[in-house]
Amino acid sequence: MTVNAHRFCIAPMMDWSDRHCRYFWRLLSKQARLYTEMVTTGALIHGDRQRFLGFSPVESPVALQLGGSEPADLARCAAWAADWGYDEVNLNCGCPSDRVQSGAFGAALMAQPERVAHCIAAMREACDLPITLKHRIGIDDMESYQQLLDFIGPSASAGCRVFIVHARKAWLQGLSPKENREIPPLNYPWVYQLKRDLPELTIVINGGITSLEASAEHLQHVDGVMLGRAAYHDPWLLANADSALFGAANPLADKHDAIVQMLPYVEQELQRGTALNHITRHLLGLYQGVPGARQFRRHLSENAHRKGAGVTVLEDALNKVRQHEPDPTCTAETACG
Repeated sequence: MTVNAHRFCIAPMMDWSDRHCRYFWRLLSKQARLYTEMVTTGALIHGDRQRFLGFSPVESPVALQLGGSEPADLARCAAWAADWGYDEVNLNCGCPSDRVQSGAFGAALMAQPERVAHCIAAMREACDLPITLKHRIGIDDMESYQQLLDFIGPSASAGCRVFIVHARKAWLQGLSPKENREIPPLNYPWVYQLKRDLPELTIVINGGITSLEASAEHLQHVDGVMLGRAAYHDPWLLANADSALFGAANPLADKHDAIVQMLPYVEQELQRGTALNHITRHLLGLYQGVPGARQFRRHLSENAHRKGAGVTVLEDALNKVRQHEPDPTCTAETACG
């Protein structure tokens, strides 16, 4: 049986889903589809492409999310994504940030469905990668389900087959980006209805999903689920995704195994000049709810940023957790301290 490539995805998250974080996530799940932070077309055209596009082949499948609204610029960037080995290009039509609005892209583009369709067509012409859309169920005064269909229609006609739908509106006037992730009510039934009305498209649901159990429930109605902040704050939930959602073996034995498997990558990155805390900041949630978790986080927070901090800092943090584990040699018959 062929499994839908978008069955389980981890969302693009600004300042979080960088290449170090994605490498860590890939250790936890071999099946999840990963997404970069949003990268603007201007950053790629005028900035350091190595910095923005570089990633480890281990991360695949991984998608590049682009922010932009000029078809020609997006086409150039999509071609670069193909050259660099990405598996997909995703256009951001969901971010409500003021920075994004002022650049006339992100969620603001939902007011311009024909322009979005031109962008999709230009990117498809420029490369052979799947071109996908991530968007909200509406913005501001878009109140009806029909308006959501009217947004999707032109892009589908332009060849977009995958729509990742954050099941909230974005209120571009009056709410901060953080508030826009929490205050507009979730409307999962509209996303379910999209799949019923447009069965030929791949519909992925996003927004407020915090567990594999909830993911499995959503998969009764749509093709895929996308988790965001829950996967970042409690990354170990990804470690059971392969068995729970794909019927495959989970890749790691335990949480310690995740750290041990990160060590060679950390050493390699340190040799390249990467600061240790740029990597370890993504690991802080691994031991959530486990004895020793606070000491693990504190040790990394207090030491990983220091000049010359090396892999021993991470090893010492791991030992902080191990110190709280019961001695396996102790039994009721033996006297243990």
